[in-house]
Order: sequence, then structure tokens, then C-alpha cells
Amino acid sequence: MTNNLTYYIALLALIIIGVLLIKRVASCMFRTVITIVLIAAAAAIYWFVLAK
Repeated sequence: MTNNLTYYIALLALIIIGVLLIKRVASCMFRTVITIVLIAAAAAIYWFVLAK
């Protein structure tokens, strides 16, 4: 049980550190990636749904 608890605490700490790094270091790059993903999703919706 202690090993599982330690594993989950370490995983939670890594997630928090990752989010903080993304916010501080690569926020502009992160926003760019999100924008590209949203544009690709909009293009896919247009291509598969509205173009018929």
C-alpha cells in the first residue's frame, strides 16, 4: 500500500511540475500548439461534415 501511495504522490508532483514548466517556459509554444490543433479540428469538421 505504501508503494502505491508513494507512486501516486510522485506522479502528482511530476504533473504539477510539468504544468508549471509549460506555463513559465513554453507558454507561447504551448498556445501555438493548441491553436494549430483547434484549426486542424475545425478543418476536419468542415472536410467531413460540411463539405458533403
